[in-house]
Amino acid sequence: MSEEIKTLTISVYTENNIGLLNRISAIFQRRHINIESLTTSQSEIENVNRFVIVVNITETQAKKIVGQIEKQVEVIKAYYHDDHETIYTESCMFKIKSNLLFDEPQIQNIIKESNTRIVTVNKEFFVLEKSGRRHEIEALRKELNVFGIMQFVRSGRIAVTKDEMKITELLAEIKN
Repeated sequence: MSEEIKTLTISVYTENNIGLLNRISAIFQRRHINIESLTTSQSEIENVNRFVIVVNITETQAKKIVGQIEKQVEVIKAYYHDDHETIYTESCMFKIKSNLLFDEPQIQNIIKESNTRIVTVNKEFFVLEKSGRRHEIEALRKELNVFGIMQFVRSGRIAVTKDEMKITELLAEIKN
């Protein structure tokens, strides 16, 4: 019986070093695994960055990949979690012609119903911002596409775990 492919979120705590992103992405490339989204930012710990990588793989593959990632010198710790173990969201922005905001009452309804925020309005265009699950963003994109989208961008997933991750204690042990 083959193992189930799941959407997994891999969190990697690292030092902020040049070239690390290339080496981490090469681990996935060698295994022919597509990265669905990748976000990197400062973590809750000073001078420690966090990668949030979303992939569709089996748990066996995830264990191997996390092990490979942890072999990188700058990596402090890596974890993987399924969607039930995380709280996650994505953000997006839409740029749309301004006249539509006033000429198409349906757009105002879409904005209200989807909990979308107007970021800016000028004579040429307006910009909308939405945070939520990918399927919510895609549904909004489909609705707005009818009116013409000048530009669209979506972030990668950002996520926190429901359970505590013991990274702070781990770092304290390493420093001692």
